[in-house]
Amino acid sequence: MAGTVDRGGYRFIPGPFQYSAGVAALPGFAIRRVRFARPVPLTDGFERIAAFLRDAGQPLTALCACELRSPAQFTDAGFTAFNRQYVGTLQNWGILQGDVNPVARSNVCPEFDKPQIPSFYAFSFVAPSDAAGSFVIAQRGGTGR
Repeated sequence: MAGTVDRGGYRFIPGPFQYSAGVAALPGFAIRRVRFARPVPLTDGFERIAAFLRDAGQPLTALCACELRSPAQFTDAGFTAFNRQYVGTLQNWGILQGDVNPVARSNVCPEFDKPQIPSFYAFSFVAPSDAAGSFVIAQRGGTGR
């Protein structure tokens, strides 16, 4: 059953607690993607995203997708700690809907140019627009080049 982030301008397909299975812009909105020049560590990335959204005149709830890069696959304990920080920030931003996380996410462990720590590669947000039909599908783990 799909959910909606009215204050963000998108709908989503629920997934596990740490991400949704995908997002689509509501009518009158479009998804915009921003890629960092280099991967940015998670905490700094959230700070940069918040500043970007503020400067663009968009609420934090407009964040709809995150593309992450990690140096290697997490251990169970490492994955739990990582998700506490990641989901905790989304909760502080007022994005979570109870225990449901509407933000789509991919997390790739690249074979080359690995970041030292989990980092943002890119993010997407929703902004008012006459364009129609924009969406993002979440990706579950894996390696990439």
